[in-house]
Amino acid sequence: MSAFGQRLDAELARARAQARYRVRRMVQGPHGVEVDVDGRRCLNFCSNDYLGLAADPRVAQAARRALDACGTGSGASALVSGYNHEHRALEEALARFTGRPRALLFASGWAANLGVLRALLGRDDVLIGDELNHASLIDGGRLSGARYVRVPHRNAAAFEAALQAAAAAPLRLVATDTVFSMDGDVAPLAELAALCRRHDAALMVDDAHGFGVLGATGRGAVEAAEAAPEIYVATLGKALGVAGAFVAGSEALVEFLIQRARSWVFSTAPPPALAAAARCALEILQAEPERRACLAARVRRLREGAAARGIRLVDSDTPIQPLILGDETSALALSAGLMRRGYWVAAIRPPTVPPGTSRLRITLSAAHTEAQVDGLLDALAQGLRELAPAAA
Repeated sequence: MSAFGQRLDAELARARAQARYRVRRMVQGPHGVEVDVDGRRCLNFCSNDYLGLAADPRVAQAARRALDACGTGSGASALVSGYNHEHRALEEALARFTGRPRALLFASGWAANLGVLRALLGRDDVLIGDELNHASLIDGGRLSGARYVRVPHRNAAAFEAALQAAAAAPLRLVATDTVFSMDGDVAPLAELAALCRRHDAALMVDDAHGFGVLGATGRGAVEAAEAAPEIYVATLGKALGVAGAFVAGSEALVEFLIQRARSWVFSTAPPPALAAAARCALEILQAEPERRACLAARVRRLREGAAARGIRLVDSDTPIQPLILGDETSALALSAGLMRRGYWVAAIRPPTVPPGTSRLRITLSAAHTEAQVDGLLDALAQGLRELAPAAA
């Protein structure tokens, strides 16, 4: 065997030995609350489909209409010939919804974050980011060439100290998730916005898990915090149930990204049908606020039911409700036990989370019923009882 093959085999063997080897489960059919996965019917409690729109027939119908009208692909990057009227209509709708002058559609949240950071930052600039930021913000910061300072999680004082230390930099950019995807907690956005104003720095937020969910009208964590970051990034594959992402901001920001964001300039534009589907989902989000109310009620029911059963969840008011087990083996065992009972809750292990914090990441949807939430709680309680002797 070649040295290349030996290296791959050794790394895979190490992942298996550490209980960190990952496998894909295959869903047959729609990705809703009730799914067929690997030939088993179960209830999905690990999806980011917060408003239950991923399998909504109205969204699918919007995509079908666009498929008939525009075909399957855009054929080129947006700067060549790939920019379709569906893309423009979605960007205009997103700008209106977020209250920003412009929005720019990207193929993914990863592409959006990398594109923004690499375009805006140079070697003399400083990026200040929360230590638990999404990997796309971390990698974008590293690739930007700027000096990258990671500060303790949600620590506004540490952000201010980093801003003061970088006072001589031409550009200081603070970047943070709004809702942290593995813990479900929320960044101190109002404090960070005030710090950036005071120190003449720019604020960039990734509202992937807040957009469509938080705020009085679903405009995300920035609405809830009454913050106005210069750079607003959010995804279309979570609350809207489709795919892709966007950056919203000033006219100058979007025009600058059109010129300089390499992950946008050199990527084929998303299929027009996806843009049409996302625009339909955005309209449903605005027309049916009861979906957010239902989601909030399910979060309360899960937390109250967990407390009543002695299940200690991480402190979170968002649809992300982690149950930390500690070691990888326990997380895998509990996840497998739940699957046998018909509940799909993925085990999250390092390197996605720090060593010693392996967990089940329970996520809720407006499409879950009260009975389904109660059933999950009972299954969790039983699974934890079965796990306790093994851990002792």
